[in-house]
Amino acid sequence: MFGKKNHVDIELNADVERLLKSAKEGVLPIVEAGEPVLREQCVRYDGQLSKHTLHKLIETMHKTMLDAPGVGLAGPQIGLNLAIAVVEDHANGDDDGDPREIAEFPFHAIINPVYRPAGEETRSFYEGCLSFDGYQAVRKRYLDIIAHWHDEDGKEHEEHLHGWPARIFQHETDHLSGELYIDQAEIRSLTTVENLEDFWAQDPVPTQAAKELGFEL
Repeated sequence: MFGKKNHVDIELNADVERLLKSAKEGVLPIVEAGEPVLREQCVRYDGQLSKHTLHKLIETMHKTMLDAPGVGLAGPQIGLNLAIAVVEDHANGDDDGDPREIAEFPFHAIINPVYRPAGEETRSFYEGCLSFDGYQAVRKRYLDIIAHWHDEDGKEHEEHLHGWPARIFQHETDHLSGELYIDQAEIRSLTTVENLEDFWAQDPVPTQAAKELGFEL
Protein backbone atom coordinates (compact mmCIF):
# COMPACT_ATOMS: atom_id res chain seq x y z
CA MET A 1 0.00 0.00 0.00
CA PHE A 2 0.95 3.64 -0.31
CA GLY A 3 2.06 5.61 2.72
CA LYS A 4 0.06 6.99 5.61
CA LYS A 5 -1.12 10.05 3.72
CA ASN A 6 -3.22 8.12 1.23
CA HIS A 7 -5.91 10.76 0.79
CA VAL A 8 -6.94 12.62 -2.34
CA ASP A 9 -5.44 16.05 -2.94
CA ILE A 10 -8.53 17.78 -4.37
CA GLU A 11 -6.61 20.55 -6.12
CA LEU A 12 -4.02 18.24 -7.66
CA ASN A 13 -6.69 15.75 -8.69
CA ALA A 14 -8.56 18.56 -10.47
CA ASP A 15 -5.35 19.70 -12.19
CA VAL A 16 -4.70 16.18 -13.46
CA GLU A 17 -8.29 15.84 -14.67
CA ARG A 18 -7.87 19.07 -16.65
CA LEU A 19 -4.61 17.78 -18.09
CA LEU A 20 -6.27 14.56 -19.20
CA LYS A 21 -9.18 16.41 -20.78
CA SER A 22 -6.69 18.37 -22.88
CA ALA A 23 -5.46 15.17 -24.55
CA LYS A 24 -6.28 14.93 -28.25
CA GLU A 25 -7.68 11.51 -29.05
CA GLY A 26 -6.25 10.32 -25.75
CA VAL A 27 -2.71 11.51 -26.50
CA LEU A 28 -0.86 14.26 -24.62
CA PRO A 29 2.02 16.37 -25.98
CA ILE A 30 5.44 15.31 -24.72
CA VAL A 31 7.51 17.87 -22.83
CA GLU A 32 10.82 18.66 -24.53
CA ALA A 33 14.27 19.16 -23.03
CA GLY A 34 14.72 22.64 -21.61
CA GLU A 35 11.40 22.76 -19.75
CA PRO A 36 11.95 23.03 -15.97
CA VAL A 37 9.61 20.16 -15.06
CA LEU A 38 12.11 17.71 -16.56
CA ARG A 39 14.72 18.86 -14.03
CA GLU A 40 12.63 18.66 -10.87
CA GLN A 41 12.67 15.95 -8.21
CA CYS A 42 9.25 14.37 -8.51
CA VAL A 43 6.84 14.23 -5.60
CA ARG A 44 6.35 10.73 -4.23
CA TYR A 45 2.91 9.36 -5.09
CA ASP A 46 1.06 8.71 -1.87
CA GLY A 47 -2.58 8.45 -2.90
CA GLN A 48 -3.06 12.07 -3.98
CA LEU A 49 -5.33 11.07 -6.90
CA SER A 50 -8.65 9.29 -6.87
CA LYS A 51 -8.56 5.74 -8.19
CA HIS A 52 -10.56 6.85 -11.21
CA THR A 53 -8.15 9.69 -12.04
CA LEU A 54 -5.07 7.53 -11.46
CA HIS A 55 -6.46 4.86 -13.78
CA LYS A 56 -7.21 7.43 -16.50
CA LEU A 57 -3.74 8.97 -16.06
CA ILE A 58 -2.01 5.63 -16.52
CA GLU A 59 -4.20 4.80 -19.50
CA THR A 60 -3.43 8.15 -21.14
CA MET A 61 0.31 7.86 -20.45
CA HIS A 62 0.28 4.38 -21.99
CA LYS A 63 -1.50 5.61 -25.12
CA THR A 64 0.81 8.63 -25.39
CA MET A 65 3.87 6.38 -25.07
CA LEU A 66 2.69 4.01 -27.79
CA ASP A 67 1.72 6.85 -30.09
CA ALA A 68 5.18 8.47 -29.86
CA PRO A 69 6.28 5.61 -30.23
CA GLY A 70 8.39 4.75 -27.21
CA VAL A 71 9.03 2.06 -24.60
CA GLY A 72 8.65 4.27 -21.54
CA LEU A 73 7.14 7.56 -20.43
CA ALA A 74 7.54 9.35 -17.10
CA GLY A 75 5.23 11.85 -15.41
CA PRO A 76 7.48 14.89 -16.06
CA GLN A 77 7.34 14.13 -19.79
CA ILE A 78 3.67 15.10 -19.77
CA GLY A 79 4.30 18.00 -17.39
CA LEU A 80 3.30 16.14 -14.22
CA ASN A 81 5.66 16.28 -11.24
CA LEU A 82 4.58 12.95 -9.73
CA ALA A 83 6.71 9.82 -9.40
CA ILE A 84 4.75 7.76 -11.92
CA ALA A 85 5.96 6.19 -15.16
CA VAL A 86 4.84 3.55 -17.64
CA VAL A 87 7.04 1.03 -19.45
CA GLU A 88 6.52 -1.62 -22.11
CA ASP A 89 8.63 -3.36 -24.73
CA HIS A 90 8.31 -6.55 -26.74
CA ALA A 91 10.86 -8.92 -28.18
CA ASN A 92 10.59 -10.55 -31.60
CA GLY A 93 12.49 -13.14 -33.56
CA ASP A 94 14.89 -10.54 -34.96
CA ASP A 95 16.13 -9.82 -31.43
CA ASP A 96 17.65 -13.27 -30.93
CA GLY A 97 21.36 -12.84 -30.30
CA ASP A 98 21.10 -9.05 -30.05
CA PRO A 99 23.88 -7.93 -27.66
CA ARG A 100 21.50 -5.44 -26.05
CA GLU A 101 19.61 -8.47 -24.69
CA ILE A 102 16.19 -7.20 -25.65
CA ALA A 103 13.53 -9.21 -23.86
CA GLU A 104 9.80 -9.21 -23.31
CA PHE A 105 8.84 -6.44 -20.90
CA PRO A 106 5.06 -6.41 -20.37
CA PHE A 107 3.22 -3.18 -19.68
CA HIS A 108 3.77 -1.85 -16.17
CA ALA A 109 2.74 1.29 -14.39
CA ILE A 110 5.68 1.91 -12.08
CA ILE A 111 4.90 4.20 -9.16
CA ASN A 112 7.65 5.48 -6.84
CA PRO A 113 10.21 3.30 -8.65
CA VAL A 114 13.75 2.88 -7.35
CA TYR A 115 16.57 0.56 -8.35
CA ARG A 116 19.95 -0.63 -7.18
CA PRO A 117 22.63 -2.44 -9.15
CA ALA A 118 22.77 -6.21 -8.92
CA GLY A 119 26.49 -6.57 -9.51
CA GLU A 120 28.92 -4.13 -11.08
CA GLU A 121 28.69 -5.19 -14.73
CA THR A 122 27.70 -2.43 -17.18
CA ARG A 123 26.91 -2.11 -20.88
CA SER A 124 27.14 0.88 -23.22
CA PHE A 125 24.64 1.26 -26.05
CA TYR A 126 22.95 4.01 -28.01
CA GLU A 127 19.88 5.29 -26.21
CA GLY A 128 17.24 7.90 -26.99
CA CYS A 129 14.50 9.85 -25.24
CA LEU A 130 11.07 11.11 -26.30
CA SER A 131 11.89 14.46 -24.66
CA PHE A 132 15.10 14.77 -26.70
CA ASP A 133 13.62 13.60 -29.96
CA GLY A 134 15.67 13.09 -33.09
CA TYR A 135 18.96 12.25 -31.36
CA GLN A 136 20.65 9.36 -29.61
CA ALA A 137 23.87 8.95 -27.66
CA VAL A 138 25.79 6.14 -26.01
CA ARG A 139 24.95 5.71 -22.34
CA LYS A 140 26.54 3.30 -19.88
CA ARG A 141 24.07 1.53 -17.59
CA TYR A 142 24.00 -1.37 -15.18
CA LEU A 143 23.38 -4.70 -16.87
CA ASP A 144 21.41 -6.06 -13.91
CA ILE A 145 19.33 -4.22 -11.35
CA ILE A 146 16.94 -4.91 -8.52
CA ALA A 147 13.87 -2.86 -9.37
CA HIS A 148 11.31 -1.84 -6.77
CA TRP A 149 7.99 -0.09 -7.41
CA HIS A 150 4.30 0.09 -6.51
CA ASP A 151 1.51 -0.69 -8.95
CA GLU A 152 -1.65 1.42 -9.25
CA ASP A 153 -3.32 -0.60 -6.48
CA GLY A 154 -0.51 0.24 -4.08
CA LYS A 155 0.97 -3.27 -4.15
CA GLU A 156 4.78 -3.41 -3.81
CA HIS A 157 6.88 -5.25 -6.39
CA GLU A 158 10.54 -6.19 -6.49
CA GLU A 159 12.12 -7.83 -9.50
CA HIS A 160 15.56 -8.60 -10.90
CA LEU A 161 15.76 -7.00 -14.35
CA HIS A 162 18.46 -7.78 -16.91
CA GLY A 163 19.56 -6.32 -20.21
CA TRP A 164 17.25 -4.00 -22.13
CA PRO A 165 14.36 -4.09 -19.62
CA ALA A 166 16.84 -3.03 -16.94
CA ARG A 167 17.94 -0.13 -19.16
CA ILE A 168 14.35 1.02 -19.72
CA PHE A 169 13.59 0.91 -15.98
CA GLN A 170 16.74 2.89 -15.17
CA HIS A 171 15.96 5.49 -17.85
CA GLU A 172 12.39 6.12 -16.67
CA THR A 173 13.26 6.09 -12.97
CA ASP A 174 16.03 8.62 -13.58
CA HIS A 175 13.46 10.95 -15.18
CA LEU A 176 11.67 11.10 -11.82
CA SER A 177 14.74 12.54 -10.14
CA GLY A 178 15.24 15.23 -12.79
CA GLU A 179 17.87 13.39 -14.83
CA LEU A 180 17.97 13.01 -18.61
CA TYR A 181 19.97 10.20 -20.18
CA ILE A 182 22.14 12.74 -21.98
CA ASP A 183 23.51 13.99 -18.63
CA GLN A 184 25.82 10.98 -18.35
CA ALA A 185 26.05 9.98 -22.00
CA GLU A 186 29.25 9.95 -24.06
CA ILE A 187 28.68 13.37 -25.59
CA ARG A 188 30.96 12.73 -28.58
CA SER A 189 28.66 9.86 -29.54
CA LEU A 190 25.67 12.17 -29.98
CA THR A 191 24.07 11.61 -33.37
CA THR A 192 20.88 12.31 -35.22
CA VAL A 193 18.65 9.29 -35.63
CA GLU A 194 19.21 9.48 -39.39
CA ASN A 195 22.99 9.32 -39.00
CA LEU A 196 22.66 6.54 -36.45
CA GLU A 197 20.78 4.49 -39.04
CA ASP A 198 23.24 5.39 -41.83
CA PHE A 199 26.51 4.89 -39.95
CA TRP A 200 26.18 3.00 -36.68
CA ALA A 201 23.03 0.88 -36.51
CA GLN A 202 24.55 -2.13 -38.27
CA ASP A 203 26.24 -3.21 -35.04
CA PRO A 204 24.37 -2.48 -31.79
CA VAL A 205 27.68 -2.49 -29.90
CA PRO A 206 29.05 1.00 -30.66
CA THR A 207 32.68 -0.10 -31.10
CA GLN A 208 33.13 1.50 -34.51
CA ALA A 209 31.33 4.67 -33.44
CA ALA A 210 33.68 4.95 -30.45
CA LYS A 211 36.69 4.60 -32.72
CA GLU A 212 35.58 7.08 -35.37
CA LEU A 213 33.81 9.63 -33.19
CA GLY A 214 36.47 9.58 -30.48
CA PHE A 215 34.94 8.34 -27.25
CA GLU A 216 35.67 5.45 -24.89
CA LEU A 217 33.39 2.50 -24.14
